[in-house]
Amino acid sequence: MVIFFGTLIYLSESVSSPISTNEKKEAFIIRLSGYAQTLQEEYDVLPSISIAQAILESNWGTSDLSVENNNYYGIKGSDPKNTVNMRTKEYVDGEWIEIEAPFRKYDDWRESMKDHALLFVNGTNWNPDQYQTVLEAEDYKEAAVALSKSGYATDPTYPDKLIHLIEQYRLYQYD
Repeated sequence: MVIFFGTLIYLSESVSSPISTNEKKEAFIIRLSGYAQTLQEEYDVLPSISIAQAILESNWGTSDLSVENNNYYGIKGSDPKNTVNMRTKEYVDGEWIEIEAPFRKYDDWRESMKDHALLFVNGTNWNPDQYQTVLEAEDYKEAAVALSKSGYATDPTYPDKLIHLIEQYRLYQYD
């Protein structure tokens, strides 16, 4: 009986416990935070905004778009050589609709983060200053509202979602 009990103790100690959801979320934040800070130095994009958008747009790096194509921000593209068509939801005329759209493919997640920062710096083809107010924002709350006003996302609650993520996970500490 003593040997059996000792065996149970040994087996229970050798079985590793699964990684908790909180540990996965923390690891995701830590993985992105250093590069987000590097991008802030180069392009003035607040790391809290960059990380919160990656969390929201990629569902913590678990969406098909992020897993299969390293696109953490839902950035759309037009070149068939580096895009993939996927279904997405857009908020149009007061309701959610589902559409198919071409999204950029990236070699790795850092490329996605840099392209996201460059979008803010360079704007769009039709308006190079489209995201200037995001870059000029004094803090994450102002930047989240500026994102919405500049047309980054169609979701009317987008700024609230970003601010909630930033405060819940204390992402402002990286700014």
